[in-house]
Amino acid sequence: MVQAIVFLPLLGAILAGLIALFGGHARNPSGDTVEHHDDHGHGDAHAVAHDDHAHDDHGHDDHHVSEPPAAGSRLAELITTGLLFVSAALSWFTLVQVGFMHQDARIPLLPWIMSGDLQVYWALRVDTLTAVMLVVVTTVSSLVHMYSIGYMDEDPYRPRFFGYLSLFTFAMLMLVTADNLVQLFFGWEGVGLASYLLIGFWYQKPSANAAAIKAFVVNRVGDFGFALGIFAIFALVGSTDFETIFHAAPGLTGKTINFLGWQADALTLTCLLLFMGAMGKSAQFLLHTWLPDAMEGPTPVSALIHAATMVTAGVFMVARLSPLFELAPNAQAVVMFFGATTAFFAATVGLVQNDIKRIVAYSTCSQLGYMFVAMGAGAYSVGMFHLFTHAFFKALLFLGSGSVIYAMHHEQDIRNMGGLWKKIPYTYAVMVVGTLALTGFPLTAGYFSKDAIIESAYAAHNPFAFYGFLMTVIAAGLTSFYSWRLIFKTFHGEPHDEHHYEAAHEAPLWMLIPIGALAVGSIVAGFPFKELFAGHGIEEFFRESVKMNPHIIEEMHHIPQAIAFLPTVMMVVGFLVSYLFYIRRPYLPVELANTQPMLYQFLLNKWYFDELYDIIFVRPAKWIGYQLWKKGDGFIIDGFGPDGVSARVLDVTRNVVKIQTGYLYHYAFAMLIGVAGLITWFMFGFGGQ
Repeated sequence: MVQAIVFLPLLGAILAGLIALFGGHARNPSGDTVEHHDDHGHGDAHAVAHDDHAHDDHGHDDHHVSEPPAAGSRLAELITTGLLFVSAALSWFTLVQVGFMHQDARIPLLPWIMSGDLQVYWALRVDTLTAVMLVVVTTVSSLVHMYSIGYMDEDPYRPRFFGYLSLFTFAMLMLVTADNLVQLFFGWEGVGLASYLLIGFWYQKPSANAAAIKAFVVNRVGDFGFALGIFAIFALVGSTDFETIFHAAPGLTGKTINFLGWQADALTLTCLLLFMGAMGKSAQFLLHTWLPDAMEGPTPVSALIHAATMVTAGVFMVARLSPLFELAPNAQAVVMFFGATTAFFAATVGLVQNDIKRIVAYSTCSQLGYMFVAMGAGAYSVGMFHLFTHAFFKALLFLGSGSVIYAMHHEQDIRNMGGLWKKIPYTYAVMVVGTLALTGFPLTAGYFSKDAIIESAYAAHNPFAFYGFLMTVIAAGLTSFYSWRLIFKTFHGEPHDEHHYEAAHEAPLWMLIPIGALAVGSIVAGFPFKELFAGHGIEEFFRESVKMNPHIIEEMHHIPQAIAFLPTVMMVVGFLVSYLFYIRRPYLPVELANTQPMLYQFLLNKWYFDELYDIIFVRPAKWIGYQLWKKGDGFIIDGFGPDGVSARVLDVTRNVVKIQTGYLYHYAFAMLIGVAGLITWFMFGFGGQ
């Protein structure tokens, strides 16, 4: 069954890929076969050849695409979506089997790398942690697939899109079922590749290409650390297999490892290197810059990256390696520090963004920070609880935003919206449900998981525990403010764009069913699972799959009532301030921005991280590249090579060739000169002796 869950999406990706490659001819309405042409007149099934209408900023035309879709588009959509729904149904079944019936499994598939001490077997590890991730990934992904059928209905290259989506899902499933670090790394890089392909799906847009490359490059930085962490574990333990590592871990305490001439604590250093990988994938502070730019891809991609795949990989990896992190308290302190900082930083930036998808993107960044705070506190199952609930309401908010964008003809700026609740009441209702869950309204899914994280930070014995608690509480207020700001500016007030407002209408059923399902999940994913993830049922439910700090759950249940109510109070305050700013007195935010221009610009420009990185890394790298190209390659290599020595040889030979005229008297004259020269040399040469 687990093989089916993992490999059905791969099958879907392969079939959709074949349709994309060989479905290059489509029939136009007159029945003639039309070949797809890209901008240069080449028939190419992959060239996104929209007609000559001006593209708007988001890669769509306002008109229908003149080009007919590739043949088999509908087939590719139905195959990939159908296979994923099967995979999702099996995943829920597996969760029941593993979580409640304790049927953990390790399914060997085949030997993979056999080289000296490095023995890597391809195997699927199924325990409760895996089962939870399987449910999250396949459920959200299947709904995103279904939603995409409606959202991408005008795009001629849907088979390629659905192939990439299924490939993305397969890579993530490979990652969560990994039985060793090498296999985990395979899935890890697989989701990186798929995110690159999907963010840059509309590759005729320069901004989409730039965003895809940025996501890829920033992740390489984290992955470099992650790879070093894997090497360090192999050097210490002699194996990459999880069971072997976990058995050997207690024996590594107190050992040191030589790192750049510095004797570092082996476990702390290893955990920090591994966490560096998580920082890249899960967009933590300093390596977060790629995540908001990932909005350049189609909206369903954003939902998949932000809710179920890619960004949750880092959180999952720390939970999977919890036996190591539990033995490295200093590394846990670093995890909590970065988590708390990210939660606060991203929430402040979210306050002033105007692109509907970017606001939700910064919210993801902030929520991932929460998850790492729980990991740093040693409450791994609580972090996984938030990952589980967050998947539902974050996918809902992204797909709901997609529905708004669809209704507004691909307008993404919330300043140009307003009053939409009358036009798209269903989308409005589900977006409000998602917002309630995100802000932690009592009895929604987010309320149980988010409050549990804040309680775990308060109860933790971590040097940064109070910092983590403070930042997450402040972030709770900020989250409430910017989430309601999005709702008020989009759905309430006066319409700003009459033309688009009049034309606004609900999305097709393909898009409405998935957001309805996610809205249900955003409410019911919390309470039924509360005891299993953050209560007294953890031992029974998770068993050996995560190594919990034994005291944390007890202490979480004995914190003062005032502390427990604090997040809810912050949520209400955030809502009231937002209501005052955007409904009662809409002139206030403008006045505030005018009176605090420095702060407003600081937040609007995302704390100037992109500009800083541009000065520190990008420009020097470009300068070095330019010098190597112009001076190194152009002046030295070409100057002395093709343009230097070889050019002189050619010049000489060209001139020598001119002597060969073909006239007999020229040759006779040359022979005569030669003989005369020879006799002269003999006379003087020998005469001198």
